[in-house]
Amino acid sequence: MSAPYYITTAIHYPNGRPHIGHAYEMVAADVIARFQRQAGRDVLFQTGTDEHGLKMAQAARARGLPTREFADEMSAWFSQMADRFDISYDRFIRTVDTDHYAASQAIWQAMVDAGDLYLDRYEGWYSVRDEAFYDEKELVEGEGGAKLSPQGTPVEWTAEETWFFRLSRYQQPLLDLYAAEPDFIRPESRRNEIMRFVEGGLSDLSVSRTSFDWGVPVPGSPGHVMYVWVDALTNYLTGTGYPDTSGEKARFWPADLHLIGKDIVRFHAVYWPAFLLSAKLPLPRSIFGHGFLLSRGEKMSKSVGNVVDPMDLADAFGVDALRYFFLREVSFGQDGSYSPEAIVTRVNAELANSFGNLAQRTLSFIAKNLAGTLPEAGRADEADAVLIEEVVVACAGLKAAFGDLMLSQGIEAWMRGVYACNQYIDAQAPWALRKTDPERMHAVLGTLVRAIRMLAIAILPVVPSGAGRILDVLGADARDHAAVDDDGWYARQTAAGYRIDAPTPAFPRLEMPVEDAS
Repeated sequence: MSAPYYITTAIHYPNGRPHIGHAYEMVAADVIARFQRQAGRDVLFQTGTDEHGLKMAQAARARGLPTREFADEMSAWFSQMADRFDISYDRFIRTVDTDHYAASQAIWQAMVDAGDLYLDRYEGWYSVRDEAFYDEKELVEGEGGAKLSPQGTPVEWTAEETWFFRLSRYQQPLLDLYAAEPDFIRPESRRNEIMRFVEGGLSDLSVSRTSFDWGVPVPGSPGHVMYVWVDALTNYLTGTGYPDTSGEKARFWPADLHLIGKDIVRFHAVYWPAFLLSAKLPLPRSIFGHGFLLSRGEKMSKSVGNVVDPMDLADAFGVDALRYFFLREVSFGQDGSYSPEAIVTRVNAELANSFGNLAQRTLSFIAKNLAGTLPEAGRADEADAVLIEEVVVACAGLKAAFGDLMLSQGIEAWMRGVYACNQYIDAQAPWALRKTDPERMHAVLGTLVRAIRMLAIAILPVVPSGAGRILDVLGADARDHAAVDDDGWYARQTAAGYRIDAPTPAFPRLEMPVEDAS
């Protein structure tokens, strides 16, 4: 059995409809999961929704709905978005799932057994929007002297009986972890932020609430439900069958990658490893905090009126185009910006005009002029071998960069192979060779088909629909999709007399959406 690889997104809080940031994170995780499957890894990919906590209860009350009914409705929007964006998840987890309750209560009991939970009274600042507690020293001043969280969200003074987790006990173990495992938190800017935070001292953490009941009940403590982050973080264990360590999915823990937004790195890089250390469970291998996707450089806000429904974007531009744009335009780990103009410009220049047009005119030429039959070897030239080598290097560049989560740089490397192919086809001009040197034309077309196949396989994790259609036209089956090098595929296809049908464009040019005048 191949080596397991477990990747997760954050589970998204469904007190509102999905926004573009949710789609961006899911797509990035999906590309990594598909890339690892191509590499032969046994992948488990989990996403889902985080449905407990005061914020959900309040949102349900505002709608006049029972909380579970509201959670069902809102979670469905996220699963529909995942399906719309071709997200190849293995499990869409919900924190209302029965096995998740069992996992949350099991890790709670393990922390009790470690002596890390105690009952006391909490008095302090709490942000309902962040579902987070903050020390006085972390607060910032808002308009009129109002106290705000570091995220700029309102906080309220809370006083209630609560269970506490001895987070202070884990300050030095966490610092030792960060020093010993420099890739535990990525990128480096996030690692540095977390190290400074932990070095500043850790207070024990309130981990239960009694002021509402929408959550996982604390075992043996009537009236208490778990603080939403204990419950939410445990979802990553739930997906592997915890607390059953002998089950079919247990081999996937520890997770290889938790992919999350930069605003929740603290919960994943401080609280989560501390909980796991307390429960004597292995730690995830890496936590990557990606940046935000901004609308024309501005953070999305309902008051500004720049919040865009990702489903509307998918309808306007197509899923492959958006997936490509997200990962090509934004340096992974940093903030990035999008606009309709930027999407159209980037996708047309690279995906439609460069790669899509290359495939379309090559395969259409073969379908029209060779009755769809892939050409035999023909008369080779040094330029053919040079091109194949350039494409191999470009695809290897993508593979190396993707393996290091440098997604934009990987696509940039891939584009060098695409540009090399376009220079080659313009220089060789097979349409002219058809009359002057058919033998040479055959070699040129065969070289291009081999190159297009390799490029389509390499980019398949990013644009699975369009690249998959190109590979289907070429008769490259699922086994071939895993191989970027030629591995004798072309010789087998020509020997079998394989014929291609006239293709339809895999990556049509985009047009700017027409503004709604209403």
